[in-house]
Amino acid sequence: MTLYYSLVFALLMGEMGLFMLLLVPLPFKIKRKIFTFISESPLVAKMQYWMKITFVFILILFVDSVNRVYKVQVELMAAHEQSAKGNAAAIMGSERLEVQARKFYSQRNMYLCGFTLFLSLILNRTYVMILEVMRLEDKVKMYEGTNKNTKESEKLAVAGKPGELAALREKLEKKDQDLQNLKKQAEQLNKAYSDLSDKYAATQIDGENQKSR
Repeated sequence: MTLYYSLVFALLMGEMGLFMLLLVPLPFKIKRKIFTFISESPLVAKMQYWMKITFVFILILFVDSVNRVYKVQVELMAAHEQSAKGNAAAIMGSERLEVQARKFYSQRNMYLCGFTLFLSLILNRTYVMILEVMRLEDKVKMYEGTNKNTKESEKLAVAGKPGELAALREKLEKKDQDLQNLKKQAEQLNKAYSDLSDKYAATQIDGENQKSR
């Protein structure tokens, strides 16, 4: 195996190890710290940039290996046709073994590069899906009001930026309290109006009695 195919094999092993690490069940806090570091680290960003360039070269090697497999397959078909026509000298045992060996190495390189590229796509998609799941978990916790930051902000109770559900409940409680206050004020106003009406009626009766005298 040449040096660059050895590097591709090492990269494939690294991708497999990284994929296993992504599948390991970890606590949410630890997983969040790890993915936050990966997302915000400038070193990881540089590594991702160079990895993209590396995968471009691997893609070129994959295309070249597919081309080699196709050429070897054409040579084998031509050799079989010549041997079928009775031209035994056209393909000797050593030449046949050489062609078979070239076919094996070409197919090995094709599978190696192909699986490396395919696993890189799976890793990228898995990483994006895990980030999406973590974002949705944060949103659910914020809606349920179980996040610590939400509870602290609820204790502060300043025009509310806790979780949306907790804020809505707080607003609903305030509305109910305002409604009860309005009912009490309406009852007091109604009672005061009734008292004033009774007093006014009493004054009218007294005035009529005085006039009749």
